[in-house]
Amino acid sequence: MFRRQGSVAGTLESGPSGATEALSLEGVTRTYRRGGPAALAPLRLTLPRGRFLAVMGPSGSGKSTLLQCAAGLDRPSAGTVRIGGVDIGSLKEAALTRLRRERVGFVFQAHNLVPSLSVAENVALPLLLGGEPDDDRVALGLAEVGLGDRGNDRPAELSGGQQQRVAIARALVTRPEVVFADEPTGALDPVTAHGVLALLRQAVDQDGHTVVMVTHDPAAAAWADEALFLADGHVANRLLQPDSEQVHGIMRNLKGASA
Repeated sequence: MFRRQGSVAGTLESGPSGATEALSLEGVTRTYRRGGPAALAPLRLTLPRGRFLAVMGPSGSGKSTLLQCAAGLDRPSAGTVRIGGVDIGSLKEAALTRLRRERVGFVFQAHNLVPSLSVAENVALPLLLGGEPDDDRVALGLAEVGLGDRGNDRPAELSGGQQQRVAIARALVTRPEVVFADEPTGALDPVTAHGVLALLRQAVDQDGHTVVMVTHDPAAAAWADEALFLADGHVANRLLQPDSEQVHGIMRNLKGASA
């Protein structure tokens, strides 16, 4: 297993700012109806580049809301989100779309590959949309996920794990500030999931990417530098260098408290 040694430089309550900052949330809240409960309570989060954060919590705890607000897929009700120092709340829709395309990578449980495109074309899609095709970068990205010989295939010709590898290559091809992964191993068997998580860990350790992964799986969270636990929209706990047994224990307590 690829693991970063030592303590994590960024913290949830305070952390470095400036050029080394990949993601920052300051006082971010999200409420979906006036007078209703907050799906996400005021949250301060700072992540430097080259860190792997796992976000966990019971169903309805705010995990998906946090990811959507942090990635610019949803606008918070209050607070500031910065990606690479850019206040994404200050951007108009076209500029926000461009930022998501060029500086953010996404990996979802369902892969979200375009079935009519080849594997290589799927990986190249963010570059093509940005008007900067780069066949060499696409080829390198596929080679790094072990699919250098499958570029001409269609997604349907690949296994679920191979499709997720394609999704990871696509997420990394623009060399983004942050990769957001939403249950990336949720539909995979343990052996295949191990390979996918190893690729995300490698992206952090070898290439300096920052990964924010929402997961329900303690074994997946154990690949991260830090685990953040949410409950009812609040930060309930955090754990540096988590292992699966510790994560399982915290999750068990959170589920018990919400029962």
